[in-house]
Amino acid sequence: MALNYNRIVVKIGSNVLTQDNGMPDLARMQHLVEQVSQIKSLGKEVIVVSSGAVASGRSLIKVSEKADAVASRQLLASIGQVKLINTYSEMFSHFKLLCAQVLVTKEDFRDRLHYLNMQSCFRILLQNNVIPIVNENDVISVTELMFTDNDELAGLIASMLDADALIILSNVNGIYNGDPKDEKSEVIREIASGTTSFASFVSTQRSQFGRGGMITKCHMAQKVAQLGISVHIANGKTENILPKVLNEEVVNTRFIPKKTASGKKKWIAHSEHSAKGKVLVNEGARAALTSSKATSLLPVGIIQIIGDFQKGDIIKLLDEQEKPIGLGIAEYGSDKALERVGQVNQKPLVHYDYLFLTPEAS
Repeated sequence: MALNYNRIVVKIGSNVLTQDNGMPDLARMQHLVEQVSQIKSLGKEVIVVSSGAVASGRSLIKVSEKADAVASRQLLASIGQVKLINTYSEMFSHFKLLCAQVLVTKEDFRDRLHYLNMQSCFRILLQNNVIPIVNENDVISVTELMFTDNDELAGLIASMLDADALIILSNVNGIYNGDPKDEKSEVIREIASGTTSFASFVSTQRSQFGRGGMITKCHMAQKVAQLGISVHIANGKTENILPKVLNEEVVNTRFIPKKTASGKKKWIAHSEHSAKGKVLVNEGARAALTSSKATSLLPVGIIQIIGDFQKGDIIKLLDEQEKPIGLGIAEYGSDKALERVGQVNQKPLVHYDYLFLTPEAS
């Protein structure tokens, strides 16, 4: 295969697995299982992040239109998840492959211990040649704690497992330089790691059965590429799409990866929702942190400490206009940080090894 990826996360969107009437597309699912099995036969590791539980539930039970939307989703997801994983299990068994169900919530990524525990679960599955089938646990996820969509979840999994590539299968050929419905629009084949503004050429329209739009996909893809992982957005309804992406035989969008980040930085990058405090830095510190040189955050560049945090907590770094610069692990608590604001010859509050700069800032 042309692209030499050994560990691949494949995210299959709800629009790929669902027919126009909202029911599961079993023929498409079967074809994707065949492709994953073919990649596995080459000695590659594949992790599948799959939507489709709600659609599977819809094929088994009719929900009253008057029912509460959250309750209906819980009902359909809990029934559908069983059907979905059983369907995958049966399909993979024809290729003498085992798959495993891994249901996760956003909470599972919040603390380092939980994160490492989940990471070891995936590792033992991969070591035993099992294909993890990952989905958000919609049954117990409440709205404010849900992932934006399964793209965000797939990005977290790819980062956690040091994947070589994340392939997002959608119902379009990639990111277009205009409206995909316009004949003049073309797929952007490659997006460099410095690109931060997508609003000018990406339609904000959401997919019919999915939760996220294309701009959400772009921001997530860029964040993952910043961590050294190639991200492809391709059309999951194209025949043999996975081998074609890997052989560079099909039009798709590839986000070019930056050099590989450490495992700790990969965790920090996705920990914005668990940040305990904020630190405002002056223009000099912002320039130093975002320069090409490895720089730690020193108290001399700090203007203000907001919130309480302890040593080891994630904190957000903001510039004077309160725009995000990055995330880091505090080397000491907010009480000591307050005492040292603006002082020279002090220990860094955030060491470079535990600092992740947001793509927009770097």
